[in-house]
Amino acid sequence: MSEISRRKLITTGIAATAGVSGLAVAARMAERYGLIPPDPGGLYGPGKTLTYAAQRLLTQNSMAREFSRSQISQPPFANPVSSRGKEFDRLQAGGFADWRLTVEGMVARPASLSLAVLKTYPSSSQITQLVCEEGWSYVAEWIGVPLSHILERVGALPQARFVVYVSSQDGWDGSIDMADALHPQTILTYGMNGGDLSVGCGGPLRMRIPRQLGYKSVKFINRVIVTDNLKQFPAEGSYSWYAGI
Repeated sequence: MSEISRRKLITTGIAATAGVSGLAVAARMAERYGLIPPDPGGLYGPGKTLTYAAQRLLTQNSMAREFSRSQISQPPFANPVSSRGKEFDRLQAGGFADWRLTVEGMVARPASLSLAVLKTYPSSSQITQLVCEEGWSYVAEWIGVPLSHILERVGALPQARFVVYVSSQDGWDGSIDMADALHPQTILTYGMNGGDLSVGCGGPLRMRIPRQLGYKSVKFINRVIVTDNLKQFPAEGSYSWYAGI
């Protein structure tokens, strides 16, 4: 059976099971095919599982909508930013010349990358919409390096399943599966609308995942960890782990 036929069969089975016997049975079917998100428990667990499984089967290779330059929001929205601490203030005062992105975990070649080095890698730009879970959104041009390129350079091991990205903003770390990590629109963003990414918008480096809600596009990234499980990493607050749109 071809991969496309297999996916169609699984998707049809999950959807039919959800309609006939309820979400719990559909969740068990998703588990059979390894399509369980890291937060399957609780009252909403079966629904989260069904959403994740269906989107992985149907939209794994889909692209987020891209907009024309004339549709860029003016001005771009930036949350108020209080001090990130003395170390961040020191780095910012020096133009982030001493800032580093650490890449570690299940990789063959751990790395510590400066902003200048990141900017020498193949760049990617996209004009996409950031959609906040609170109901607001804006369109911007995002410029950066594909996360897939970083994972290739450090030699992510084949058994790796997730990428964790750590923020200098306490409590706002995030994680994604390898399907999203390797997606061409998932980028580590250092530029916005033709200039550097401002601190107000998450600079010097922000994760950008346009196929998920805004809280997955974490600001102030300074560490990336490649792993095969998320048990040792804290949950993402009260939000669902998967936030596909």
